Amino acid sequence: MIDILVGSQMGAAEYVAEQVAETLVQAGYEAKLHLKPELDHLNPSGVWLVITSTYGAGDLPDNIQPFADQLAQDRRDLTTLFYAVITLGDSGYDTFCEAGRKLAALLSGRGAISLINALEIDAQQTELPEDIALRWLPELIKVLPKKSG
Repeated sequence: MIDILVGSQMGAAEYVAEQVAETLVQAGYEAKLHLKPELDHLNPSGVWLVITSTYGAGDLPDNIQPFADQLAQDRRDLTTLFYAVITLGDSGYDTFCEAGRKLAALLSGRGAISLINALEIDAQQTELPEDIALRWLPELIKVLPKKSG
């Protein structure tokens, strides 16, 4: 099971997450979208794929901020957790993709293991964010823990 944690302010990251989830399911994985992720409802020994936009001055979207706060305050050990991050941002700002970097830092700070370098998608690119994410996805699939059963 791949838990997809979505941080979306205007809907772009949510759309990317839906496309990624659909592609993972087609590849034979179980994927579950979490539009308001809660730490207690996630498998701490699974795979979390964080897909978030960045808005304002490097801020997290409103729907994922409570999760980030919870993660920052929680002391649980996440050394059995694997994660990957896709962040949408705008390179015209100093805080480009800062939301994804913040979440990755929180996860690695709890001992979670990054599977792959984060994908940072720039809003100034002409290509659609979901197309960029889907082109990156096979690289993630290569490093996912083997499916059981």
